[in-house]
Amino acid sequence: MTSLARLSENNFLIIGRAGMDIYPDPPGTKTEEATQFFSCLGGSSANIAVALTKHGGKTALVTRVADDAIGRFSINELRKYGIDHTHVTTIGGEYRNTFAVVETRVEDHQSVIYRNGAADFQMSLEDIDAVDFSAYAALITTGTVLAAEPSRSACFRAFELAKASGMPLIFDVDYRPYSWPSAQIAAQTYSRAAALCDIIIGNDVEFGFMAGDYSKGLSKARELARNGAAIVVYKMGEHGAITFANGEEIKTGIYPVTALKPTGAGDSFMGGFIAALAAGLPVQEAVLRGSACASIVVGRVGCAPAMPTTAELDEFLATHPGPSAPIAANQLEDMLSQG
Repeated sequence: MTSLARLSENNFLIIGRAGMDIYPDPPGTKTEEATQFFSCLGGSSANIAVALTKHGGKTALVTRVADDAIGRFSINELRKYGIDHTHVTTIGGEYRNTFAVVETRVEDHQSVIYRNGAADFQMSLEDIDAVDFSAYAALITTGTVLAAEPSRSACFRAFELAKASGMPLIFDVDYRPYSWPSAQIAAQTYSRAAALCDIIIGNDVEFGFMAGDYSKGLSKARELARNGAAIVVYKMGEHGAITFANGEEIKTGIYPVTALKPTGAGDSFMGGFIAALAAGLPVQEAVLRGSACASIVVGRVGCAPAMPTTAELDEFLATHPGPSAPIAANQLEDMLSQG
């Protein structure tokens, strides 16, 4: 297990995609009825970088973007948020950036994501070898990076170099079935990646997927914590989370809000959670701050622009009635048995 002490340096290398999200405007509009749209930075890794930057961290992104207008938009947005894009390289030909059309509505929500010939999947070993890993405190990646080659091999090369530099590895499972050639390859690859990582964050479905059975997802999270991960966060949506750390199982609730949309919560949680750990806060408080960030984002338009600053998070916590009660043992048993 790698020590998490380096998180205090608050300087993160993040691997994964950056792209463009567009939202039908005004909020509540269905895509098929829209006549105007709001554009912003998208992509889970880019969103996490924005979240950490808004909490005062330094971030650098490693990925590839298309050599076209959408790629240039993505780089401009990274620059706007103060994210280091030194290792964001362009690729020509028919490769394209992630492009998502996402509705700001909960009822009958639709998200349409275009990943054909994804530019970020062309990240190579050469891209990784060009990075000075000693310059960063920790490596963060999302599972999407692992869905195709050469990106998959490049990511595992990054894990190798990060470990050699003594950097903690932070992994957001982020399973997107449409990106993978098969469920079997996905499960095997995720399990291989998770076994190498120091902090693992996923939801109940994702851990269940890795275990090969939804009802065994919690056991999979426990196993990863027992076998070397310093922190494993098992998220359960409205039921809160169970976090495995320091030999403990920490149950936490959520901060109920009226949501505008269901997207962006996971990226915001990651940003708030890791920023809190970097600030030296206890694991339970870090999880609750991450949960509060998730609640803030689902109540705002967009993902990257919706990420809260530390001041906005503190204000939310000061004015919100507080988190819901953690899940009870019998509730958890019922939930798993119904999976």
